[in-house]
Amino acid sequence: MLKSKLKHLKSWVILLLCIIVILPAVWFLSTRFEGEKPSIMLTPSSAFINASQDITVSVSDIKSGVRKIWIGLLKDGKENVLLEKEFPKAGLHEESFKISIKPKKLGISDGKAILRMVARDFSWRRWWHGNKTYIETAVTIDTHPPDVDVLSRSHNISPGGAGLVIYKLSESCPENGVNVGGNFFPGHYGYFKDADIYMAFFALNYDQGAKTEIFVRATDQAGNIKRAGIPYYIKRKSFKKDILNISDKFLNWKTPEFDVNAPPGSKTPMLDKFLKVNRDLRKANYCKATEVGKKTDNVLYWKGTFKRLPKSANRAGFADQREYKYNGRIIDHQVHLGVDLASVAHSPVPAANSGKVAFVEYLGIYGKTIIIDHGFGLHSMYSHLSCFDVQKGQMVKKGEIIGRTGITGLTGGDHLHFGILIHNTFSNPVEWWDASWIKNNITSKIHSIESR
Repeated sequence: MLKSKLKHLKSWVILLLCIIVILPAVWFLSTRFEGEKPSIMLTPSSAFINASQDITVSVSDIKSGVRKIWIGLLKDGKENVLLEKEFPKAGLHEESFKISIKPKKLGISDGKAILRMVARDFSWRRWWHGNKTYIETAVTIDTHPPDVDVLSRSHNISPGGAGLVIYKLSESCPENGVNVGGNFFPGHYGYFKDADIYMAFFALNYDQGAKTEIFVRATDQAGNIKRAGIPYYIKRKSFKKDILNISDKFLNWKTPEFDVNAPPGSKTPMLDKFLKVNRDLRKANYCKATEVGKKTDNVLYWKGTFKRLPKSANRAGFADQREYKYNGRIIDHQVHLGVDLASVAHSPVPAANSGKVAFVEYLGIYGKTIIIDHGFGLHSMYSHLSCFDVQKGQMVKKGEIIGRTGITGLTGGDHLHFGILIHNTFSNPVEWWDASWIKNNITSKIHSIESR
């Protein structure tokens, strides 16, 4: 009986010892012989390398760690080592490396090449050489910036005014257009038979003066950038100052229309609400309108002068410097980015020119608003309307009735707020009502290119 128990106990001890010894050994060997390959990630994942290309290579191996990373560029049968690094036995589990590639310095010419990336880990597989990740990526080395030929020769512009630049590119450039004092106006192809010829409508902001730098900028697929100067002259222009007296009657009438709250403990809640509307909501509405202006069709829908509201009188001008007064003291300053036109109440509003309706919504301080895309980044805006007669996406012709004037939004009387928007900048509508200005600054440039 005792011998049987001792034999049974011995068996359990042996089993326990096997578990203690064998299981860790199995776990150890399975860990050292793990089969997961290292991960390699390239940023940016572009198929092009330019004159001075920075890339980031991220390598990781969570299990056994990275043993070695090797990056090379193969061109014309020659292999150029960009990065070669080995790591200690502890292994590197995750790391990123920034590599600066300058083909000319490496003696590499433009053309097709292969970017090779190899990483090994500390696994005992493959006779202790580890798991290997091998990646080959076809790339094009392009160290030459595109050629930009500015075809339009005369560009006279005023603060708040607009212009047109026509230019030709030597190659496809994902980003190209006109830079105006740091603001970028994209160019558009599709008007001319030659697909390499682009047009870019641009505008000076009302506060940009004679020292504003204007040039064409093009970035090719490899990221090479070319700047081309244009001949231009910026005229001097000043804008009218206007005083708007805000009354309690106006505040009690208009502020309840807007979903804003006065600051806690406000002693003048209606006034404080008005200031939030006039400042914060105005800014948000401006951003919304300019976002609409950034989306456009590569079709020139419009033709000839833009129509004014019939039988209307000017009530406020473009870029009027407005000073708001309440009980004799100045409470705010804003700039009026359009022209206010007044006729009889609920006057029919015609489309200023042909185009596609891009926006039909209530827009805060502007009230019921319609924005029409005339193509190539040019839009017209109609605000304070009492009703809509068109829908988003609808094509309209010049003179077609799109709505009626009203008092929606932050206004004290029935009128139309009319604006011209070029990409993300409001421009003076007066220019677009002037047949001579359009001929001299827009159509004559287009016709000169067509006649070549």
